[in-house]
Amino acid sequence: MPSAERRPSAEHRPAVGDRPVAEPRVLGRSVDPATISLWISAVVVGAIFGYGAWQRRWIADDGLIVLRTVRNLLAGNGPVFNEGERVEANTSTVWTYLIWFWSWITDAQTEYVVLWIALVLSISAVPIAMYGTGRLYRIRKGTGPVNPGWVLLLPLGALVYITLPPARDFATSGLEVSLCIFWAAVLWCQLVAWSQRNLDVPGLGGRLGRKQVVTTLLLGFNAGLAPLIRPELALVGGLALLLVVCAPMTWRMRFAFAAAAAVVPVGYQIFRMGYYGLLVPNTAVAKDASGSKYEQGLKYLGNMFSPYVLLLPLVVAVVAAGLAWYLQAHRVRVLDSGSRSGRVELAKNTAQIGWRERVGAWSRRLQSPSAVVALILVCGLLESFYWVRQGGDFMHARVLLVPLFLLMLPVMVIPIALPAGVGRDHLAGWVGTVVMAGLWITTVVWAISTSHVAGMKNGTEIGRQGIVDERRFYIQNIGVEHPVTAADYLNYPRIRAMVEEIAEHSDTGGVLLASPNYDEWYFDPLPVPPPPGVPKQLTVFYLNLGMTSMNAPLDVRVTDPMGLSYPIAAHTDRLPDGRIGHDKDLEDEWVIAESGAWSRYPVLPANLDADDVQQAKVALTCKPTQDLIASYSQPWSFARFKHNLRQAAGFTSYRIDRIPEYELQRCKLPIPPPLYPR
Repeated sequence: MPSAERRPSAEHRPAVGDRPVAEPRVLGRSVDPATISLWISAVVVGAIFGYGAWQRRWIADDGLIVLRTVRNLLAGNGPVFNEGERVEANTSTVWTYLIWFWSWITDAQTEYVVLWIALVLSISAVPIAMYGTGRLYRIRKGTGPVNPGWVLLLPLGALVYITLPPARDFATSGLEVSLCIFWAAVLWCQLVAWSQRNLDVPGLGGRLGRKQVVTTLLLGFNAGLAPLIRPELALVGGLALLLVVCAPMTWRMRFAFAAAAAVVPVGYQIFRMGYYGLLVPNTAVAKDASGSKYEQGLKYLGNMFSPYVLLLPLVVAVVAAGLAWYLQAHRVRVLDSGSRSGRVELAKNTAQIGWRERVGAWSRRLQSPSAVVALILVCGLLESFYWVRQGGDFMHARVLLVPLFLLMLPVMVIPIALPAGVGRDHLAGWVGTVVMAGLWITTVVWAISTSHVAGMKNGTEIGRQGIVDERRFYIQNIGVEHPVTAADYLNYPRIRAMVEEIAEHSDTGGVLLASPNYDEWYFDPLPVPPPPGVPKQLTVFYLNLGMTSMNAPLDVRVTDPMGLSYPIAAHTDRLPDGRIGHDKDLEDEWVIAESGAWSRYPVLPANLDADDVQQAKVALTCKPTQDLIASYSQPWSFARFKHNLRQAAGFTSYRIDRIPEYELQRCKLPIPPPLYPR
């Protein structure tokens, strides 16, 4: 990687070997092969990625979830999943409002809006990242990392990423992976540009010029969006902000930078606390980052690495990065050999420098390409560790794609230099060229042989580790090659029957529960007339939240046992041995009790326990639970906003027991007598 030391300017760059630097020429004109090769590589890689992503286009069930919120926004119901309940059922705030904005502008079907947004962001992210890495080398005409000559910038990390089938799967999918890598690519470019900024501009006295002020504030603004892209990316954005803040700048600029970074996330956080009554999205409560599942996380890591022999290109990338750093350092030593005596004299005076000067020197070193590269690698490793600790995910490779993208950023392209000579002075350059070319060819061969490898042997079932190739799973279960719309999922078991049941019972109100029969649902109606305070509403309670909610009208309440849209389920504890991503599972009796549906036989479905329903009814009267329900179900007012703002931390950490009897004991409530003594 490039050295932290400043490169000499083009006007004062010394000749190597006492010979002037020759510019490469084609047809009598000087050319810049590095720039040309970079742009050709970016176009080719972007085109290949776009073609591969289009061939695997789809919208996942989880990708449909956000569209329910978008439908409510477009209908004027606010940023909610179910009308009348302020629940943030989407992890990425920016993703939600981005889809809403373009749906509002185009008035197109939301499924196709999200498909094209994801595709454009994914295809754009890789060339942008390649451009940022190309800037690292600051290669001008006629010079390479070691000796004068031709330099080609060829894709390596970019090839590694786009080769993986999951990367092409989640280039669409409706999930926010595309937004995450696009944001990371833009942040990478901003950090690289910032690290190469020359503060010693005559007439400014070390202060930033107007253009530099604007670009620095934009860097802060983009980094500040991190928690709204995805909550765990706050780590990446936070470290990037810390790096810039600790680098040289005036205190006035520091305050402006902090304000630019904080204005949107802090403003939205205040809104989230007052509107939803939580510190984080409801999905984060449902997924629950507390606790650790390292064993499952390592299995998830192996599930991603094994099919693609991913360790090979990662080792190649590490070697390429180390070689690029060595060659760049070697070149700097050659160019700076004439000033070595001055550095020796400076070293002798180092002992006389005070602590303020030492801090200043350390601060200046932070604004360097080396510091930015180190930062992004640390972020990639920390993000990987976070997901391994979490236990990974139930979708094959999904959550490790962004950490992999971060780790590949410094080697998105690598320099292959062709030195302008064959003498001893050029020996290191030729050795580096041969090794770099070998590494690149190895990566290309790996990419060709791996690009169509199946991530999991059987796409029709969920593996023992709870991990599934989501795209293949749904394609084979619904018989649609490219499932994009909610209507495509009507062929999934129970969904078409659900639509028919909704049409039949929507006027009555009650609860629809999935039965073991794929073509049948259990229906538990509301009493006639409904009890006081119970709305005449139909509730669907089912695991597959996306396909159910998008095939149901907005006046039908859609909830799930995992708690993504159902706070009562979200605030239960994780099951220690539950399937990752599905380790909360609320019993059906709770939704019967909470909705006010019939709780006695013969109307109550026979597979439910009437005593558990009665116990759940009493458990829901627990004062903290009542306060939690009121935080998202009572009409929103300024008084409610203030109350939610004060109680958001408590609501976020509040947990109930999924077993009604144990919840009664926890809340010190009496256990009601059995309805049907045995």
